[in-house]
Amino acid sequence: MESGQQYNFTEWRRMVAGSFSNVRATCPAPNFRGTALRQQVGEVELFDMRSDAHTVIHAKNTLSDPRAAKCKLSLQIKGTATLLQDGRSCEMRPGDLALYTVERPYSLVFRDPQHSLVVYFPRAFLHLRDDQLDQVTAVPVSRHEGLGKVAVPLFEQLAANLDELHGQHAKSLMQTSFDLLVTVLADHIQKLGEEAAEASLLFRQASGYIDDHLADPDLSPGTIAEALYVSVRSLHTHFSAMGTTVATYIRTCRLAAIHADLANPTLKDTPVHVISARYGLLDASHVSKAFRAEYGESPRSFRSRITSGNG
Repeated sequence: MESGQQYNFTEWRRMVAGSFSNVRATCPAPNFRGTALRQQVGEVELFDMRSDAHTVIHAKNTLSDPRAAKCKLSLQIKGTATLLQDGRSCEMRPGDLALYTVERPYSLVFRDPQHSLVVYFPRAFLHLRDDQLDQVTAVPVSRHEGLGKVAVPLFEQLAANLDELHGQHAKSLMQTSFDLLVTVLADHIQKLGEEAAEASLLFRQASGYIDDHLADPDLSPGTIAEALYVSVRSLHTHFSAMGTTVATYIRTCRLAAIHADLANPTLKDTPVHVISARYGLLDASHVSKAFRAEYGESPRSFRSRITSGNG
């Protein structure tokens, strides 16, 4: 990727797909323009991204080698972003950063012109257990609170000085940055306490079950609880502790999957109701209303805009 290159949306979508695994850009603002700078320091890639409004969707990865797992850290510099992963919705404002993993689906919505730093790095750099990582994805770290007062300014300086990041000293600086990030995340995990950790474990098991059974129209809190050998009440309690409900999580996952398929040019001739049925939603009227409430337009309007070249 060329430093400072300007892109129209077709070029931007191609650049994003080529830079990040299983990632697709959709829903651009009219006359979309974006610029990007990339710097690599060892195994870490840093992207300075400036763009008009658009949405980024990441599909579920199937990794044969866990050592290949990657994470992303986004720092919002200007504008706002909404990050969704693991049933949490994280509103990021200037001075906020958030972590997410490419092992599971996520989406990023930029509703206005924005400027952000994206750090793409091996998951092993974090030295966190899977259950610990699950507790800190899509959780904002603010430069105005706690250890974020120390960590965020450091990443802001990285963003402002990408052209200086080369050589062995840059690698040492990146290692220091990740050590500080882990300290901030560990502090958050500790504050959650043992009860939240247990909730996260069940939430991870339940969300995995949901992801694997979206096609089942009978998917419900009852069927999930039965499969995991827990009570429905316990399931609801654990989802509540993660800031969502079972029904909301199922609906969000299904709509995100439908949204992704509608934007897929290879499925442009597949009827909306057939795509919806793949994810357990058989009532076309209900799907249209839910999709409009989530994305601001009907499924057919969204697909028409995307396939016409305006999206």
